[in-house]
Amino acid sequence: MLLKSSFTPLFIAIPTKHKLPNLSLPTVSKSFTQQCPPTVRQNATLNTTSLLLLHKLPPTSAYVHLPFCRKRCHYCDFPIIALVSSSSTLNKNNDDPRISNYVETLCREIKATNLNSSNNPPLETVFFGGGTPSLVPPRLISSVLDALSSKFGMCGNAEISMEMDPGTFDAVAMKQLMNHGVNRVSLGVQAFQHELLKACGRAHGVHEVYEAVEIVKSCGVENWSVDLISSLLIKLQACGRRVCSSLFELSLLTFPFMICRYSPGEFPLPSENQSAEFYRTASRTLRDAGYDHYEISSYSKSGYRCKHNTTYWKNKPFYAFGLGSASYIGGVRFSRPRRLKEYMDYVQTLENGVVKCTGDGIIDSKDLATDVVMLSLRTADGLDMKSFREALAATRLSNEFISLLSDEKVGYIRLSDPDGFLLSNELISLAFGAIAP
Repeated sequence: MLLKSSFTPLFIAIPTKHKLPNLSLPTVSKSFTQQCPPTVRQNATLNTTSLLLLHKLPPTSAYVHLPFCRKRCHYCDFPIIALVSSSSTLNKNNDDPRISNYVETLCREIKATNLNSSNNPPLETVFFGGGTPSLVPPRLISSVLDALSSKFGMCGNAEISMEMDPGTFDAVAMKQLMNHGVNRVSLGVQAFQHELLKACGRAHGVHEVYEAVEIVKSCGVENWSVDLISSLLIKLQACGRRVCSSLFELSLLTFPFMICRYSPGEFPLPSENQSAEFYRTASRTLRDAGYDHYEISSYSKSGYRCKHNTTYWKNKPFYAFGLGSASYIGGVRFSRPRRLKEYMDYVQTLENGVVKCTGDGIIDSKDLATDVVMLSLRTADGLDMKSFREALAATRLSNEFISLLSDEKVGYIRLSDPDGFLLSNELISLAFGAIAP
């Protein structure tokens, strides 16, 4: 376990004026400290619906997978379709038939999707992920948004996010996307050093990073973020001086697939101790710069949290469309095929009214409980114990976990920042063991 002995405290329990019951768990899971409870506004958002009933609500979010990339990066294990190795060879005047044909199939999937009822609310968030969605011509992005709006409806103030890579768009394309409704941009930067970008197999260079930042700023995008690989943050302070002054959100990502190519301590990966120190440095630097560390890998300025990603952390349902995408509707997780031919066959089957569910099926109470614990403890808001107790009142859980739930003096449980977040996997595993031993 990574540097366990040096991390204290790891949990924050709110309030903590009384001693908590003994869970007979390892010492690391019993470190608590006092902190102010959430505001009334925070409580209102958390308590409106029982934590274990949110998945039954009709979705108000949609993820759209656009799998096209210039090349596959070394750390990537997502379903993608590699087009070319250099942006200079992309034909900007005519649509690549692979892209236009895929988007046509994607729109067919959206139109053929069955609605659970006639009273479905309109979409509040849409997220174009990939892949590199900015390789898709703006007019095709518009056709996807039109299909979504026609099928589900779209709120007038919907958050419409798009992942965009440096070197794959210019100011003209950015303005066109904004005119079509895109109002949030996630820049796939990953690192600010040429040697690290090259080692990761990225198609862009450092110059293109700053060029992309200037395009986004000059076009007037009011909400944009940067994705960085947390273990490669060797020069985060320099990044902060040049970018963070105008940045609204930042995500520090980890990619286990990198381990298949490199070992910890082998360039470009740092050792485990170095990786932990990078994470601490990032947390300290970004919080000092005015960013809220609202989820293990996510920071934002006040009011700029990604609404779409919040859907995931709250275990709320969402639609998903496209190659390899996974939706979560009515307690059912449904994964689409990762291979293009199989995906096209799936869409045809969907249009014919015959759908084979390849997901995990209906989630039982214990699975729902572990999902809620895992997702809640990834966030700075933490786990709302009052709502959790009420939701699990009729379920069968282990006696030691019931003893914690019955202590009404504990209002919230959160992981501390950064040390608790660093050990999130181990600590959440302890909670899993208590829920379903």
